[in-house]
Amino acid sequence: MLRVYLEGFLEAAAQLQRGFRDPEPPGAGRREAGLPVGWVAASVCCAVDHLMLRVYLEGFLEAAAQLQRGFRDPEPPELPPQPGRVAVVTGGTEGIGLATARRLAALGMHVIIAGLDVETGWAAVGTIRKETLNPQVEFMPCDLGSMASVRRFVARFTGRRCPLHVLVNNAGVMMVPQRLTVDGFEEHWGVNFLGHFLLTVLLLDALEASGSPGRCARVVTLSSATHRAASLDLDDPQGSRGYSAHGAYAQSKLALVLFSYHLQHLLAAAGRHVTANVADPGVVNTDLYRHVFWGRGPIKSLLGRWVFKTPDEGSWTSVYAAVSPELEGQGGRYLHNEQETPSLAVTYDPHLQRRLWALGCEMTGVPDVTEDLLPGASNPGPRTSEGSVSH
Repeated sequence: MLRVYLEGFLEAAAQLQRGFRDPEPPGAGRREAGLPVGWVAASVCCAVDHLMLRVYLEGFLEAAAQLQRGFRDPEPPELPPQPGRVAVVTGGTEGIGLATARRLAALGMHVIIAGLDVETGWAAVGTIRKETLNPQVEFMPCDLGSMASVRRFVARFTGRRCPLHVLVNNAGVMMVPQRLTVDGFEEHWGVNFLGHFLLTVLLLDALEASGSPGRCARVVTLSSATHRAASLDLDDPQGSRGYSAHGAYAQSKLALVLFSYHLQHLLAAAGRHVTANVADPGVVNTDLYRHVFWGRGPIKSLLGRWVFKTPDEGSWTSVYAAVSPELEGQGGRYLHNEQETPSLAVTYDPHLQRRLWALGCEMTGVPDVTEDLLPGASNPGPRTSEGSVSH
């Protein structure tokens, strides 16, 4: 009976989600993607409320799907040992990142945790070493909210002449109050997107040197189902005209998908033995939800028992993307529950990918090689859902 009610709830929620896109009868003229005509905001406040509702709806849909999946008692993917390979995991001191680092270490990888707090970092290292009996786990400080700290991390890492086979871009902030990084960027944009953008670009040479035909190095970047509720404003990506914590978070996750797809195009065009994929962990019971009204206190305790994944379950897709033989040489994919699934239609827009990449290069001070590698290239990709983009 519970499963029957759950199926009904999922269908009703999906119809509510579809309602935001203002569907029309078959044969009706197609409108430009964006907010439905009947829902156009009369003020910034109304627009923020509408976006918040869409973000929460995506989260509740994902949570309901996870509850449905839980009835099937899913098992973690079976993956081969990875001795002699090296992985960097950002935000590996807690939550999904800690679980990811633990699973990679259990596979025999040399794991380097990149994180903010030294004490917490080395405590995580001690825990993982004890649980996996793998001594090759260590911590290196890296503040993704500081371009200087990211550059110091890369300089220290490359100075060791250490190979790098896997980079897991896991760290992030979620729906925090409006505040700036040390470099003056809105925090979601600066940490979630720009920090990982710079880190990845600076580590590409190390990744390329470690990849080989038939055994590519891999970049795994975590996004979220909330990217489907996002609006990307390339003229005001930091929300200076009206801030929404929900919108800023969703936008950063949308940017990470676009970034990953464009990165894969560049890697393929350059003939590098490196792949880039996106991992969506689902709704996971971590401290990231402390800024969400239902993510703390008794509500979270009640929901967590039924609909949240554990941090370990949330790490399965990241680890799968990092080491699964099924993905050897395969990039530009959005992975959820260890399976490829379409991302928002607009993420496949090559022109938007290129514009975002150029903006990332400008903001982080790295050269843009797109025109050299991809003159006039395009990748329309599947178009299965709508999105809102401001150019």
